[in-house]
This record gives sequence, C-alpha cells and structure tokens, in this order.
Amino acid sequence: MVLEFEKPIAELEIKLSDMKKLASESNVNVSEAVSELEEKINKLKKETFENLTRWQRVQLSRHPDRPYTLDYIYNITKDFIEIHGDRTVKDDKAMVGGFGTINDISAMIIGQQKGRNTKQRQERNFGMANPEGYRKALRLMKLAEKFNKPVITLIDTPGAFPGLEAEERGQGEAIARNLKEMFMLKVPVICIIIGEGASGGALGIAIGDRVLMLENTWYSVISPESCSSILWRSWDFKEQAAEALKLTAKDMTELKLVDGIIKEPIGGAHTDLMWITGELKRVILEELKTLDKMTPDERIEKRIEKFSQMGVVRE
Repeated sequence: MVLEFEKPIAELEIKLSDMKKLASESNVNVSEAVSELEEKINKLKKETFENLTRWQRVQLSRHPDRPYTLDYIYNITKDFIEIHGDRTVKDDKAMVGGFGTINDISAMIIGQQKGRNTKQRQERNFGMANPEGYRKALRLMKLAEKFNKPVITLIDTPGAFPGLEAEERGQGEAIARNLKEMFMLKVPVICIIIGEGASGGALGIAIGDRVLMLENTWYSVISPESCSSILWRSWDFKEQAAEALKLTAKDMTELKLVDGIIKEPIGGAHTDLMWITGELKRVILEELKTLDKMTPDERIEKRIEKFSQMGVVRE
C-alpha cells in the first residue's frame, strides 16, 4: 500500500526498477543514471519523512504493513509464552500478554493486537479491548509483580471497545482500576506506543516509569476523525483536527507527556522490521538497567509525581 504523500517516491522507484531491468536485458551501461536516480530517491525520502504533517504521521501509524505487538514480541524475545484469560469472563484476543526473555532478562510483555486480514481483525476486534482485556492485563501485571519481573506494555489501539456489552461489563471501571493499580506496581514498568494511542483504551496500559513513543505514532484523548465529527459534524476536517490536537511523538515530548522518542527507519517501522525491533530491544534494555538501580518505593514515588504534574494549572 502506498500512501498519498509517498506516491512521488513510488513513481521514482518504479523508474529505477525499469532502468535496472532495461540495463540487464540490453546489456547497456546505465550505472551513472542509476546512481543519480538512487540519490534523488534517497534525498526525496529524507525530505518527505522529516517534514510530515501530523495527519500524515497518523496515516503512517495505521499502515497495514506496520509491525503489531506480536511481531515485536516474537522478534525481541526468544521464548515467549502467552497467558490467556481474565479468570472472570473470557480471553480477550484484542489484548495479548505473557512472559518472555529479552537477552537474559525475563519480563511480562502486554499489548493490544490488531489483525492483518478480515478474519484476524474480527477475532482481534480491531485492537479494541473489552473490559476482560484490561482485567487480563492487570492479572498479568500482578503476576509479574509476584515474581518480581518487569512489565513492558506495547500500545496500539484506536480505543477501548465502545459497545453496549462492554459498558455493561464495566469498561470504565476496568480501565480506572488499571490506572490505579499500575501506579502502585513495585516492579519497573515501561510503556511504548507502537502505533495508535487513542483515549482511555491506550491509557489503560500506559501508566509507567517510562512512557515512550515510536517516531511515527500518535497519542491523544481522541482520534482526529472523531474530533472533527464533534467540532465540525463531519470527518472532512480531520487534518485540521490533527494539527490542533498536537498528537505526534514530537508534540508529546515537548509537552512533557511522554519521556522520549524511539527513531524509526526512513519510511516507517514497516520498511525494516529487524532494524526497528533491534532498536526497541536496545531501548528496553537500557531503560530497565536504569530503573533497576532504584528501589520499588522510589519508582512508585517518581511515577506518581510524573503523572501528577501533567495538566496542572498554576495562577
């Protein structure tokens, strides 16, 4: 899939492919022209992806080829064991989690999982967890705390499931309980937004000692489309809504709502899975090394202090 702003790059890449094919078939030396075109493509890529609008980053965060939670888990761990069910209602497949070893560190990794095709999307409910998903996440966090293992959450959701049955089973209560309990976890907690970070659905597993965002992700109380539909009664103003919401990783860092940005390869995380998973693994290990030097009480105190400073107005 080629996004609208990627089309000029795609057109040049097609020309490059045709040029190389012609050279191989006719035995004509076009190495100089190929080099010039490759240089032009690289320059255009750099300019394009360094100057993306907020809406374009939202589009990139939703790219169908973008790595999802299980892609990262299976690439950064060597022995992941998924744990199922909330022990109350059922196993919510929109929320996945379990123990895995990153290098020699055993950790509990939890995250929302989307699907690649229609069947998977229905099974995973498009990454929108029900209350049992958040209760499963909390159960796994408590299990990690019991065995003194760090918790790593990977956030990628368009929001918690808004259906009637979810509300009947206590969607708001489940998320609120997660917020309260995550503040008090005695083990290190690292939260990373790997795609979409929408509303309470994201926040329900995003209270941590370190909250990080991949470069082409977004984190906001509402999606640009929903914001547009409320303010303008139409989705046609989603680009303006994205600009007003200031929802990109850069915006969130400047507003001190997240702790840092994890760089992506030029073109987005989906262009080089091994590179981005290696970078994610490196960052996780570095952060865990820092957090391990603190006592549980120090981590809890700093965690509460960090979130308590958000949105404070002083007159």
